[in-house]
Amino acid sequence: MSAVSSSVSAASLAAAPSVSPWRRVWLRFRRSRRGYVSLVLFSILVVISLFAEFVSNDKPLVARYNGELVFPIFNDYSEKKFGGDFDTPADYLDPFIQQQFKKDGNWAVYPLNRYHYNTLNYFAKAPNPAPPSAENWLGTDDRGRDVFARLLYGFRVSVLFGFALTITGVILGMVTGAIQGYFAGRTDLFFQRFMEIWGAMPELYLLIIFASIFQPSIGLLLVLLSLFGWMGLSDYVRADFLRNRNLEYVQAARALGLSNGQIIWRHVLPNSLTPVVTFLPFRMSAAILALTSLDFLGLGVPPDTASLGELLAQGKNNLDAWWIAVSTFVVLTVMLLLLTNIGDALRNALDVRRKA
Repeated sequence: MSAVSSSVSAASLAAAPSVSPWRRVWLRFRRSRRGYVSLVLFSILVVISLFAEFVSNDKPLVARYNGELVFPIFNDYSEKKFGGDFDTPADYLDPFIQQQFKKDGNWAVYPLNRYHYNTLNYFAKAPNPAPPSAENWLGTDDRGRDVFARLLYGFRVSVLFGFALTITGVILGMVTGAIQGYFAGRTDLFFQRFMEIWGAMPELYLLIIFASIFQPSIGLLLVLLSLFGWMGLSDYVRADFLRNRNLEYVQAARALGLSNGQIIWRHVLPNSLTPVVTFLPFRMSAAILALTSLDFLGLGVPPDTASLGELLAQGKNNLDAWWIAVSTFVVLTVMLLLLTNIGDALRNALDVRRKA
């Protein structure tokens, strides 16, 4: 009877489908409820921010005027188009324009929040900065711009900048770490001395110098931070390559006549991706914090760009307008908390000592 049961169990094990390593990582990640929920929430927030123009805008999504269907969110129309006197872009917060759309046969569909991040409401009833109200959900800043709109667009800027800086840092870190770890010897020694010299350069001073010479822009900031953001990951990738380069499968690949590039790309790199994947959420958090800090100091994005750091600076300068600093702090804290939870869950999922 035992022989029959052992044969049945062996047959069931043989028939059971094998789970790929990355599928096993995903199953471990799913078991971390906090990390999985954080990933879902962060993904929802990112998708909403990517379509911010359809959520918060001072232009109608679609409108009908004098029997004609117009799409102000995609096209700029002059005031004369809607019965005005001037050939200037229509201000859809103007009571006259709003009254035109309320006439028989005319209508307009507006976004949920009727303000763009740079919208100045010249018809506001309260002085600026105005506290939260039904018209401005999170109040206005010191220039009368809607805080909710600036938070939404600033969140998108921070996330996209974090993604871009993370990608460039990962690419540079993987390339330099792979070269150091695989070839070792003099190559590794040269790169290590170069990184020591390069890492000793005063990054903040360079940012201040370049900000005084060139017009501040996201592109310039991305290039400057990318020059220094790759070194942390490079050390981890180098350590994995140094460990894996002498293993049996690498020696077998060399014996088969594969080139160094093929061995690195096909064999060593896939087995050295654990630090890379674990590095991503934490690197993105650091990139967002760096952008926020530089914007707070006035060294980041241009002044007319929606930015969390610029809102924090406004909150510091307008302590009586508590809604500016509090709402920005909450958004920044939630964003970094979600990324930290994702990173912790991902790190645990990649721990090979855990069971699938």
